[in-house]
Amino acid sequence: EIPSTPAVAPINGWVPDAALPCYGLPGAIAPLGFFDPLGFTSNRELVGVKRIREAEVMHGRVAMMAVIGYLIGENTPTIAYGFDHPTIANNQIPEVPGTVLFPFFLAINIAEAFR
Repeated sequence: EIPSTPAVAPINGWVPDAALPCYGLPGAIAPLGFFDPLGFTSNRELVGVKRIREAEVMHGRVAMMAVIGYLIGENTPTIAYGFDHPTIANNQIPEVPGTVLFPFFLAINIAEAFR
């Protein structure tokens, strides 16, 4: 008997399987296994599941960079607070004018919408 070829080419040894949750994407680890309590991936096509997975990885990376930025901002002396003591990172964001923050967050939202 000739083995059937998958409909989708394997990617790094992973072949999508519609019978498995999240099409069997790697990443379900013990003790939780497959974890989707709000059902974001239920009734989604493969492209949608892969998009959600990509967004999850991207937002995790942004969060890691935010922590680094927070720690550097907290421990780096600045002109505004003087060079003799560290900066308080929580006081920095309210000091940025809204005319700077609004276009910044608008650009982020536009980039996310077209990703």
